[in-house]
Amino acid sequence: MYKKLCLFLLIILNVSNVFSGTRNPYVSDEKHLTYAKDFLYVGKLCGTMKNGEKFCASAVAIDDHHILTAAHVVGDAKSCFVYFEDKEYCVCKIVVHKDFDPGQFGIADIAIGYSKKSFDLKFYPKLYSDTDEADKVCCMSGYGFYGTFKSGAIYHDGKKRAGSNRIDKIEKDMLICSPSTLGDRKRTSLEFFIASGDSGGGLFIDNKLAGINSCVMAIDRIPMSKYNEESGHTRVSKFIPWIIQHKVNNNESK
Repeated sequence: MYKKLCLFLLIILNVSNVFSGTRNPYVSDEKHLTYAKDFLYVGKLCGTMKNGEKFCASAVAIDDHHILTAAHVVGDAKSCFVYFEDKEYCVCKIVVHKDFDPGQFGIADIAIGYSKKSFDLKFYPKLYSDTDEADKVCCMSGYGFYGTFKSGAIYHDGKKRAGSNRIDKIEKDMLICSPSTLGDRKRTSLEFFIASGDSGGGLFIDNKLAGINSCVMAIDRIPMSKYNEESGHTRVSKFIPWIIQHKVNNNESK
């Protein structure tokens, strides 16, 4: 069963308040900032909603022209830009999965975006195609709020962070993770948990993109990315045919 309250990790509204995940309170935040430098293909995604509000979230480049992000981030977007290494790229085409519905939690929270201008990054993650994600060690990255598992995600500075975790289980279209407690066998050295603003960022297994950051779930209270909460990441392996189908081919891009 899913926990009672869930929060799509969307959008940080109002770009002037650009707000990454929470960490083991016994590990320095600086280690997560340093580790994030390995994830050059995780970018900041900002734009304007149809109602005029501005937003920022995260996205993952999968080749020179395409990004994957969460459907709830861009489903209502009027304009959208992605930033890699401080360079801006207009996302001129966005396709949200047809099965995504904000009222149907845990289903198809994925979208693909296209930029005419090449990102020219040195590396792009392959898509994780195996279906053995449960109990795998994974890495996550994004541009969200940050803090510790004790404090919750209460700070923001617009910087990218990254860390590791272990996938607890698979439910609906999502990979589920959680913060471990002291002494838990699953604890990783740079344990990390996503927070608001990390939506659309990536979860990786063996350097392959296995999940798109989607939401945080908590029991009977507002999710804060703390102990006893769970995160949901859209399972990429399920959507590979859809991703391939909706890529803009080379002829269209010329």
